[in-house]
Amino acid sequence: MLQLNFSPFPILESERLRFRKLTDKDAPEVLVLRGNTKTMQYIPRPLIENIEGALAHIKVINDKIDENLDINWAVTEKENDKCIGIMGFYRTQPEHFRTELGYMIIPEHWGKGYVTEAVKTLLDFAFNTLDFHTIEAVIDSRHASSERVLIKNGFVKEAHFKENFYYNNEFTDTVIYSILKRNFIK
Repeated sequence: MLQLNFSPFPILESERLRFRKLTDKDAPEVLVLRGNTKTMQYIPRPLIENIEGALAHIKVINDKIDENLDINWAVTEKENDKCIGIMGFYRTQPEHFRTELGYMIIPEHWGKGYVTEAVKTLLDFAFNTLDFHTIEAVIDSRHASSERVLIKNGFVKEAHFKENFYYNNEFTDTVIYSILKRNFIK
């Protein structure tokens, strides 16, 4: 079984981005991310409505890190420490060396290639430092830009489930993409 240890917290960098631990000071940006109907359009979770909700969300993320269950990073541009996104690994299954990738970035940074760059950095860490065997991503079938990010990073489509998820009075399709460690090209 995979043994995870996120202490000390791993700070990562890519060409243009830095990945650090979320702190309570990031609550305004977390509110912008998780309270925005555009960023949450394909994420079936309730909107965060206030700073208290953002602080609670940060606590949930950091508690899972402290318990070595899952890990998420605040994503910043290298020249500015302001959080512009949250990315990381969820629903980790250490007994199967498998985890799920999740990512979101504020709309003003869409189209810059940041998510593609970030995913590559996180995959490198997951495969070569944490020693995962498989990374999966579960996306809403309508989220074309997310699908493009995954394909650019070597993910392959494993499944398309028809109307398998009910949220907000709507049935939606979900698609599962994955990548194996042996197929990851840095």
